[in-house]
Amino acid sequence: MKKTALIALICFLLGIFLASFVFVYLPEKNAPDSFLEETPSPSPSFLHASPSPQMKPDLDFVSIAGKVGPAVVRIAAEKVEKRRVSSFWEDWPEDFWDRFFGIPRERERAFRSEARGTGFLISADGYIVTNNHVVENAEKVTVTTLNEKEYKAKIIGTDPNTDLALLKVDDKNLPFAELGDSEKLRVGEWVLAIGNPWGFEHTVTAGIVSSKGRQLGIPDVPYQDYIQTDAAINRGNSGGPLVSMKGEVVGITSNIISPSGGNIGIGFAIPSNLARKIINQLKEKGRVVRGFLGVRSKRITEDDREAFKLKTKQGAIIGEVERGTPAEKAGLKKYDVIIEVNGTPVKDHHDLMFKIAEIEPGTKIEIKIIRDGKEKILTATLGERASKEEQETPAASGKDLGFSVTTLTPRLARRLGFQTEEGVLITDVRQLSEASRKDLRAGDIILEANREKVRTDRELRSIVNKLDSGDTLPLLIRRERDGEPVEFISTLRIPE
Repeated sequence: MKKTALIALICFLLGIFLASFVFVYLPEKNAPDSFLEETPSPSPSFLHASPSPQMKPDLDFVSIAGKVGPAVVRIAAEKVEKRRVSSFWEDWPEDFWDRFFGIPRERERAFRSEARGTGFLISADGYIVTNNHVVENAEKVTVTTLNEKEYKAKIIGTDPNTDLALLKVDDKNLPFAELGDSEKLRVGEWVLAIGNPWGFEHTVTAGIVSSKGRQLGIPDVPYQDYIQTDAAINRGNSGGPLVSMKGEVVGITSNIISPSGGNIGIGFAIPSNLARKIINQLKEKGRVVRGFLGVRSKRITEDDREAFKLKTKQGAIIGEVERGTPAEKAGLKKYDVIIEVNGTPVKDHHDLMFKIAEIEPGTKIEIKIIRDGKEKILTATLGERASKEEQETPAASGKDLGFSVTTLTPRLARRLGFQTEEGVLITDVRQLSEASRKDLRAGDIILEANREKVRTDRELRSIVNKLDSGDTLPLLIRRERDGEPVEFISTLRIPE
């Protein structure tokens, strides 16, 4: 008992000694305020991770705007648009005024308009990038810089397929912006959009990269690989730069999604890497040359993967092989799954389209496919993809029949409410032309030409180009606009 009491006394004295030592020799650790601090509780490690450059609170928007801003210009494009207007006597028989007075019931009138947008200088000698839809069909383009200096710009070239255009002004030592590498851009990074929305010049907005590789389904712009951002983009921003925190242009603002026409935080920009390739071709050739294979393909769904016994959903399923094309000559068939081009994997049908387009026409390529569960390699020599203008006219120079066409795709047929998905759609008929005199109308579908079935505008052009001036061209037409669908034959004569 005495021994236990002695041990307790020693422990008590030792405790007093240690407490005195702490308060006397370590006062800075025991200041009154320190007892008010909470002991940090354990937390997930990612909360204490070192911030990446994009997470720094001192993003220097001011310096970046000051660096790129002087290269941004506003663009005013004067256009003359032709529209059809009905005459006062529109209730009279359709051919009355045309037959007796040479005045059609519907006439084309020219209307002058002005499109406004944004662009930016990419070189000190005056090359400017903007959107095609800003300057398309413009008779005069005026460029105004940040210091209010005006220039008359020359259109070097346009590419409706990507909605890009290259302009040139005559001057030297101009401020310019550098194109960066959009491939390195990451979702979540900060970006600045600079432009002239609604006439408010050199407006700078900030946001992040919301997504990459967006497809918007715009019919007139088949090559789509958009950067999505929530930086405010509005009407007038078109053609302006999307700038990274390195002060480099990583995109060209082009479209917005909005039910009201104003910004709702969903804007899109053309990636700089795609733009660079287009700009270089426009600068060197004045146009863009693309490879052409001649297939219509679709992405692989999970159901497709099971049906075709595929290991992955990577690749593109061929839905149609156009006649007389490099694809047909190479032996490609419907239901083939293209998985590689020149040894490079094909992600999906959009990736296939870009890969083929980037290869020089005339180049021989290897295509790896899966057919009936077995891999096979075919060789094809690419042709040249027709321009938008060539795709919308049925004949070559000197064989203008007075109408424009486009291939009737299943998506277009559904959008227009047609009961058929095959044929060539007439999109426009010029007044007083051969087609107009034979009562062809916009919305008619050409099923056959010269007794040959036509499924694409390319096939129609091929048939027309074989004819000489004065020859006749029977067309089998399907019309769905006036009640029940009807089919009839209309024979045109190739003009002299």
